[in-house]
Amino acid sequence: MKLSDKAMGIIRQGSVKLRVNRSGMFQQITFTVKRTRLGNIEYVELFTDRTIELTELTKISEETGLPVEAPNGKAFPKGTSASDFTGY
Repeated sequence: MKLSDKAMGIIRQGSVKLRVNRSGMFQQITFTVKRTRLGNIEYVELFTDRTIELTELTKISEETGLPVEAPNGKAFPKGTSASDFTGY
């Protein structure tokens, strides 16, 4: 799978600051690019140590085109899996 220019830019920068709805309030949260191993593959994802609702994680994932992980869960863009984000 070929990533969008926006996703490639985020990976090159190493982090991105996004406006996120947490517990009914909008906050600016920094997500860092993290390489995660899953079996014998390594894929790239955005990571934050803040707890964010799963619906909001899914929204962020769709907007950025990258998987997103928080302490309470992980979300992938629709129709993708970890293997789609290997090699970046």
